[in-house]
Amino acid sequence: MSKRKGEAISGPTAVKSRRAAADTEHQSPSASRGPSSSRGPSSSRGPSSSRGPSSSRGPSSSRGPSSSRGPSSSRGPSSSRGPSSVSGDIGLIESITLKNFMCHHLLGPFKFGPNVNFIVGNNGSGKSAIVTALIVGLGGKATVTNRGMSLKDFVKSGENTADIIVKLRNRGPDAFKRGVYGDSISIEHRIASDGCRTCRLKNKSGQLVSNKKEELTAILDHFNIQLDNPVSILSQEMCKQFLHSKSESDKYKFFMKATLLEQMKRDYIHIKNTKTVTRQQVERQEESLKDLKQEFLQRKERYEKLPSFSEMKAVLENLKKAMAWCLVREKEQLVQQLKEDFEKEVNNHKHQDNLQLCQSKLTQVEKRIQCIESRVDGMRQERETLSRDNLRLREQVKVVGKAHKEQELVYFRALNKLKQSENEQNLLRERIDKAKTSVNLGEDGSTEYSKQQKTISSLKEQLAQLETNCSKLNQEIKNKHQALFNGREERDKLRLEEKNIHVAYESKLRRKNQILASRSNTLKRFGDQVPDLLCSIGEAYATGRFLKRPVGPIGACISLKDPVLAVAVECCLRSFMKAFCCDNYKDEAVLQELMCRYYPKGNRPQIIVSSFSEKVYNIHGRKAHYPECLSVLDIITATNPVIINCLIDMRGIESILIIKDKDKARRVMQQGQPPKNCREAFTAEGDQVFSNRYYTCDFSIAKYLGGDLETEISMLETDLANHQAKLSTFQLHVTSVTEDIVNMERHLDSVVISLKKTLVSVNQVKASITELESAGEEHIDDLKTLEEVAQENRQKMEVENQTVHEAKKELNKHRRAAEEVESKYSAVRERIDHLYEETEVLKDEQLKLDAECARHEQTLKILETKLKAHEDNVQAMEIELAEREEELKECVGKASEISPERQQVSGSTRTIDTEITRLKRQIKVYESNHGEQEQVVREYAEALALYREKTNQVRDLRGFIDQLDHIMSDRQNRYKIMLSVRCKLYFNNFLIKMNSCGSMVFDHNNETLSISVTPPGREDDGAGDMRSLSGGERSFSTVCFMLSLWEITESPFRCLDEFDVYMDMHNRRISLDLLLELSERQHLRQFIFITPITTSNLPKTSLIKIHQLQDPERGQSEAMDEETVLL
Repeated sequence: MSKRKGEAISGPTAVKSRRAAADTEHQSPSASRGPSSSRGPSSSRGPSSSRGPSSSRGPSSSRGPSSSRGPSSSRGPSSSRGPSSVSGDIGLIESITLKNFMCHHLLGPFKFGPNVNFIVGNNGSGKSAIVTALIVGLGGKATVTNRGMSLKDFVKSGENTADIIVKLRNRGPDAFKRGVYGDSISIEHRIASDGCRTCRLKNKSGQLVSNKKEELTAILDHFNIQLDNPVSILSQEMCKQFLHSKSESDKYKFFMKATLLEQMKRDYIHIKNTKTVTRQQVERQEESLKDLKQEFLQRKERYEKLPSFSEMKAVLENLKKAMAWCLVREKEQLVQQLKEDFEKEVNNHKHQDNLQLCQSKLTQVEKRIQCIESRVDGMRQERETLSRDNLRLREQVKVVGKAHKEQELVYFRALNKLKQSENEQNLLRERIDKAKTSVNLGEDGSTEYSKQQKTISSLKEQLAQLETNCSKLNQEIKNKHQALFNGREERDKLRLEEKNIHVAYESKLRRKNQILASRSNTLKRFGDQVPDLLCSIGEAYATGRFLKRPVGPIGACISLKDPVLAVAVECCLRSFMKAFCCDNYKDEAVLQELMCRYYPKGNRPQIIVSSFSEKVYNIHGRKAHYPECLSVLDIITATNPVIINCLIDMRGIESILIIKDKDKARRVMQQGQPPKNCREAFTAEGDQVFSNRYYTCDFSIAKYLGGDLETEISMLETDLANHQAKLSTFQLHVTSVTEDIVNMERHLDSVVISLKKTLVSVNQVKASITELESAGEEHIDDLKTLEEVAQENRQKMEVENQTVHEAKKELNKHRRAAEEVESKYSAVRERIDHLYEETEVLKDEQLKLDAECARHEQTLKILETKLKAHEDNVQAMEIELAEREEELKECVGKASEISPERQQVSGSTRTIDTEITRLKRQIKVYESNHGEQEQVVREYAEALALYREKTNQVRDLRGFIDQLDHIMSDRQNRYKIMLSVRCKLYFNNFLIKMNSCGSMVFDHNNETLSISVTPPGREDDGAGDMRSLSGGERSFSTVCFMLSLWEITESPFRCLDEFDVYMDMHNRRISLDLLLELSERQHLRQFIFITPITTSNLPKTSLIKIHQLQDPERGQSEAMDEETVLL
């Protein structure tokens, strides 16, 4: 052991339980989670989430008592945050250092292990000082330590200040401000001799982060550290009070404080007091509400008796404003007409385009002329070069041709000699053959050769028969292949038709479901996603994402004056029925984003971007007219002019007529000139009619604008039944064709096998014939002489043949050289002739281009003159428009003085002036009969607003109070019952380990807790009160009770001060086993045990770290005085 005070001793070995019962602990009932081990509703912050007077966490501000784990719920290796984590990440005490604290000059630094720590030392060595410093160093008050009444009592005598440094672990994903503090947080407290203290929070590097109390409070809240909770830090005094307490109410209070239910109770009492005051205020408000209602009814009666004088004055003012803006409108119409004419003239780029087109054509012609000239020069130079090459190649042709003729004579001489030798060899061969035929005659007068010939003839006949069979089999295979191909082609056609019918069936089924859904919501006619899309558009517009709310779908925004024409209108609008309108491209992007949620890519409705206008376009002069026929614009109605303007822009509905009868439509549109401004027409059946073509409609019932849903559903059901019958028929046909194909494939395989066997036989017969034909007999001795002469002649022929081969090779070489030179010469001649022809063509083209260039230059001058006249006209129109706009500006200024907001005017100035005169006369009559009325209106509005406000306040407060009563009662009862049941469960489980039994009886009404324990061997005496137990048994029961509380509450560390001081060695050993078993299960938590008794019998393990304190450097009496000071 080191001689320096405070040096720690640790020994790393494995922890093993001393009792065999530990092997079966996880099979006991307490090894499973309790019924309330999961986080309950109380884990959220309640109304009393403020901290108590001791800066501890209330039950509503912490994770809640019920958030603790069951008996075996400590975080094992499998529940740690990382695969290699064997200790807790946050809130663990890494070290503590004391300076001038209590009676110690310097203690520490004590570096605590992450799991189990024992602080061992005699009285006066500083054990309790460490616990006291831990409470004070984390921000606790002096009264919480039970060691003093003020912080100045902790400063060593004769010193001005005392320092406490506590380092907390801050790792893992749940770390507190990891980027600021790092892996550890250093909390430094300096206590002055006058009782003042300062707090400094530093990061891992020692840099100061904060010195505010609120930051420390936030750290303790984040780590769930509860300083005044005896479950987290059980001081020596608190342990003594519990051991010596005889009152059941004191035990209940200890339980309530440990589980934070006491803090919850105080918070709920405060809430109830506040609620009582609020209820009294509500009752007083209800009394005053009756007077307010009476006053409101009186003023309402006076208000309703007023004449419509104010309405007439408002109408008169509006008419005056309308008069001013009506004059502005007339000026604007004039200016607008001028602007349209000016813009039309400005946008008329015909002259400029023609001029640019002419200039471009002229430039192109000049470039082509230059190109032709350069090509002619190049051809002339190439022709001169080719002429020189032509003369050179002509001389080469003569030389090569002469050499070729000479070599040809040499070749023919050698060839003649070879032919003579071949004739001699043929004569010798005839003589040898005659000699061979006279040899080996048989007894029957025939030779072996004749026998072989007969056998070969027989085999050839057999071969011919086999080849005939092969031909027949090949033809049969070919026919079956064709039949199989036809069958497969028929099956594919049937499957394609079946697929088309199935697609039509699915389409009609979707349409039927869509119509059924549209019974409750007509928007579903345009797609099942449309209602949800419109809701999203409304929400986006409410949050300000749209500058102007999009309008759509168009089909849902229009209605028909004549429902009979629904099919015609839908055929006319087609895809525009589902389209949406946006005011600008920003809104379009937002709408596209919303559509992506409901529609697949490529299948989204069309979006039309056009500035929204509050009135319909002026289409005078552009609308189609015909007697007894209406345009599409006349048939449809829409509440929003944006829809009409959009259809005018995109579809031109003002120029499309609806002609109900198809014959009349053909006659009007195709026999003679179509009506003025009419581009096309539609019949009542939806047929589209142009002046030169006619298209028939592909559907007969309106999808979107139709009203008779039942009829359409009936027709769809009939079509679905027909399609179903067709599908059944096609499926049967396909099955039959497939079976035929399988049979044909089986027959084809058998024929192919037969063909293979026949081919094997053919090959065998051919092999026999070849063997017989190649068989020969040995030559007789008389033929040897002729064969020797023939052999010499063959050698001579070989030499001559070699000579002929060499001569022919040389002849071919000369022929190739001659052909190559001749080819080059011919190519040069052809190229010269081709260049001459091309040059003549280019010259002709150049003459044409010169004439075209002159024509374009003349046209260019004419166009420049026209453009100058157009520009002068535009300038004159611009000057006139500026003058008119200046007049309009003056008129608008005068109108704005009368009415800053522009008025929408429909009548003429004459009509408005007549109405103004009439109203003035009526107002004069009313003023003579009635007095001032503004005050009556103001008083009525104020009384109405006040009455509504007070009524709503009273109703909301009463509802909140009623709901709060139920919530508070339910939460408090649940907490008490849940925690008490779990505490009993764990307490009995720990007593079993000592072979004891006991019980805990909670009386929440009388606020008492009765604990009875029966030690081993006293079972017959029955359960007894703890007062009847010995000191060690009582201490062991206390440990069991503390362990039970540890199981139902959460804290990153646990601290017990001298828990075993009254125990004998047997109970102490059992208690230590329980503590070590719990620490092994809950290895992510830190345990600090303070004991004056030796720890030599503890197991050596890496989880346990022992801090041995030196004895104090003073007498025994002084040590005793230190232990009893400030008690």
